[in-house]
Amino acid sequence: MEIPAGDNRERPVCPSCEFIDYDNPRMITGTIPLYKGKILLCKRSIEPRLGYWTLPAGFMENGETTLEGALRETLEESGSQAIAKQPFSMISIPHVNQVHLYYLAELAQADFHPTSESSEVELFELDNIPWEELAFSSVTKTLEYFLEDHKTGQYGFHEDKILVNSQ
Repeated sequence: MEIPAGDNRERPVCPSCEFIDYDNPRMITGTIPLYKGKILLCKRSIEPRLGYWTLPAGFMENGETTLEGALRETLEESGSQAIAKQPFSMISIPHVNQVHLYYLAELAQADFHPTSESSEVELFELDNIPWEELAFSSVTKTLEYFLEDHKTGQYGFHEDKILVNSQ
């Protein structure tokens, strides 16, 4: 480990070729899929947080945009095609080197089903979200912001951070 020229952080540097191995945060993208006033949630059938509910989201792949990643993850986790409306929340989680970005989206139809990543996929009324069974703090924060905005009918963009490992 050394601080490369022109940098301000220690990084792994190859002593023979001077290649710098940058280890930067990972981007998680997903959606808040809505259908007729309800939110689509997926029950995880994989770790981490197996058996807990989440918004459809996952790691971005190289060569895709954040929106493409969000829509791909929605399809992979719920079997549903979503139509993105706007970016909604971005939550930095420095202790796990991640940034979570969620888009507001609509489902054209109630066409969803369990997948290899989700044991159950279900539409929830806004007053029936399983808060105690949510998989991740970023999902909880995003849904809280959504419910606040839903009361006014004005959906903004929310940036936040999670500084401790609460889930």
